[in-house]
Amino acid sequence: MRGKVFRHDMTMVFAIHDALRRDLERIARIAARTDDDPWHILRVTTGWDLFRRYLRVHLGAEDDLLWPVVRRALADRPADLGTIAVLEAEHATFDPLLDAVDAARADRDRGRQHLGDLLDGLVGGLRGHLAHEEDEVLPLVDAVVTPEQWRRFEAEHGRRIGSGTCRYLPWLLDGASTEHAATILGQLPESVRPTYLNLWQPAYAAQDPWGTRGRSSA
Repeated sequence: MRGKVFRHDMTMVFAIHDALRRDLERIARIAARTDDDPWHILRVTTGWDLFRRYLRVHLGAEDDLLWPVVRRALADRPADLGTIAVLEAEHATFDPLLDAVDAARADRDRGRQHLGDLLDGLVGGLRGHLAHEEDEVLPLVDAVVTPEQWRRFEAEHGRRIGSGTCRYLPWLLDGASTEHAATILGQLPESVRPTYLNLWQPAYAAQDPWGTRGRSSA
């Protein structure tokens, strides 16, 4: 629910969702290719590994830190508890899908045959999940989670990124609007911003995470 005014700062949540959607678009284009081998692209580029890692970080932090707090706060509201249960059930589908894609990537004989259907399932499922979370669940979170609980969730999310901020931040802001990027970079210590601009972002771009350099989008 992008137009809603939230009590808590949801900037990073929406930024992560936007980054995941951006990668889903790339994954969908790769899965639909007929002139290249999607299996090969997913094996030799870094994009899939970054997407998989940061999706798991995001979902895991929500599962461990956020949904238990929300369930306790909604204990006397069965309809809203049902909404959270549906969201958690959606979460539970993604680890098996990611594992199945990894298995297909590793299978030189049969992996190519299964990869397209697996990627289609992941793209459709995650797109629907992100919309569901934004439209129905984040307003509930905003209403019942305390500022301290929200800070704890954000801190744990950052802790799970660990020492990989130099890769995470360029991934997060890849393709972001100038305004959105400025908001997020403005939250960093001033000494870190030149490092992002001069080192981290160019290094990420040089990786060509999805192997798009020199390729058509068709």
